[in-house]
Amino acid sequence: MTYSTSRLTAVGSAIGLTYGSILIGGVTTFAAASIFGGLGIDLASRPSLRLLLNTLMLQGVTFGGVALLYLRIRNRDFDFVPFTIPDGRDFAVIVVGIFALLGLLLGTSVILSALGIKSAENQIVTVGEQNPAVFLLLIPLSFLLVGPGEELLFRGLVQGILRETLHPTRAIMLASALFASIHLFSLNGEGKLVYLGIAFVLAFILGATYEYTGNLTVPAMIHGAYNAVQFASAYLTATGGV
Repeated sequence: MTYSTSRLTAVGSAIGLTYGSILIGGVTTFAAASIFGGLGIDLASRPSLRLLLNTLMLQGVTFGGVALLYLRIRNRDFDFVPFTIPDGRDFAVIVVGIFALLGLLLGTSVILSALGIKSAENQIVTVGEQNPAVFLLLIPLSFLLVGPGEELLFRGLVQGILRETLHPTRAIMLASALFASIHLFSLNGEGKLVYLGIAFVLAFILGATYEYTGNLTVPAMIHGAYNAVQFASAYLTATGGV
């Protein structure tokens, strides 16, 4: 296999893992929801339970299952997706990464507001505004499932595969673009490109921290903390706490 062919294979694998995982996640979530429906539990009237189920089946079951399946098919060990206890340098990167993401979000929000540009809204926010308890549920899930699950797939597998045949910067950029693209399916309103652009930049920072540390725990913790702060802020806003 030539270098060019192996590079195309890597890009194809990255794309397949991204959208294949989303498709499998949708199927498994539908199957789980059908089971609940058969038991007489109406998820449509229980947004917190529905959100918990979606998160568990997608970031937990699907992303984790796809990772295990990929590693087995490719005869790779878990060193390919290294989750290790952070050392001192890793913790420093985590702290800097969290403040960098939150600072970027705040700065971007201020600029967009000043320019009168709107960003699309994630469906999760819509559900949370109707039932603020959803935001509280999402805070621990950010650390337990969302951060680890999404980093395992997009930084561990997708970026890791691309990194084998592409320059690190190009691997991070493509992995970040794939990560941003999947959010399109959960957006409401105008400004979808703005939202995707922000997601791309945030993903690029996460990818850079993984490239620098070689430890998936680092972007997973940054990702989880970033989401958790957003959900905590959304809860306070929805309940009049701020």
